[in-house]
Amino acid sequence: MAEKDDAGDPEFDLTFQPAYGQAVPVAEGVERLTVNNPSPFTFHGTNSYIVGDSSVAVIDPGPEDEAHFQALMAALRGREVTHIFVSHTHRDHSPLARRLKAETGALTVAEGPHRAARPLFAGEVNPFAESADSDFVPDIAIGDGETIAGDGWSLSAIHTPGHTANHSAFALDGSGLLFSADHVMAWATTIVAPPDGSMADFMASVEKLLARDDRMFLPGHGGPVREPASFLRGLRAHRRMRERAVLERVRGGDRVIPDMVRAIYTRTDPRLHGAAALSVLAHLEDLVEKGQVTSDGPPSLAGTFFPA
Repeated sequence: MAEKDDAGDPEFDLTFQPAYGQAVPVAEGVERLTVNNPSPFTFHGTNSYIVGDSSVAVIDPGPEDEAHFQALMAALRGREVTHIFVSHTHRDHSPLARRLKAETGALTVAEGPHRAARPLFAGEVNPFAESADSDFVPDIAIGDGETIAGDGWSLSAIHTPGHTANHSAFALDGSGLLFSADHVMAWATTIVAPPDGSMADFMASVEKLLARDDRMFLPGHGGPVREPASFLRGLRAHRRMRERAVLERVRGGDRVIPDMVRAIYTRTDPRLHGAAALSVLAHLEDLVEKGQVTSDGPPSLAGTFFPA
């Protein structure tokens, strides 16, 4: 899931060609299949990855989609599937894991079941509740830095909360490749939507990846991020610019989130204004925690905000 806007964006790449139904080699021992589920939130669709040769792992099998399931099974024909890795439990990434597991006998691997970054406040409704795959429970709950190895491949989990509390990236050990899922994508910035997401967690995860030396990211939507360090620095700068814009709107007299969205997201697709409001809320939660903004109760979409 992503949001697309204009202010201070990193150098986004919109040239991705999805090749629906085909397994496309993207690196040595790695193939990508893209689900035909395009939307303003998923770009051209969700990417599934096959890692390995005769014995493989699948990363993010995707939503319940018959054509994509058949394409995956065709690409996997004659090969053993030992593990199914799930980066996070949004319905465009994890639901097909159950059917793929039943078909192949593979073990599912993820940080854990879906959960929110914080509890719901009294009277608060989670606007992305229907996007969560709350039925998914992994066979293996993989810890941060833990590794699972197969025949000719080894994947290590890098916990990257922010987009969701249970989000993980997976490093293909020895290759310099990181499957960055929805945390870092070449085509847009990811949605950070409370209560599922947390801006403080997201920014900490950006710093965590900046401390690594990966040579390329393979994301959950769109094409590869070929210069991860510079892209991450641009992403960090974008988020800091957005935080300053939100803080300036509060200091300038805006008291409610809809007014801030109209002023800040002037060229954003109106279909994404709801997501933009949640992103503003995520920044306001972080600013309240930092003591730079106050609110008339717990920060919420309907709340009123004031300079500290």
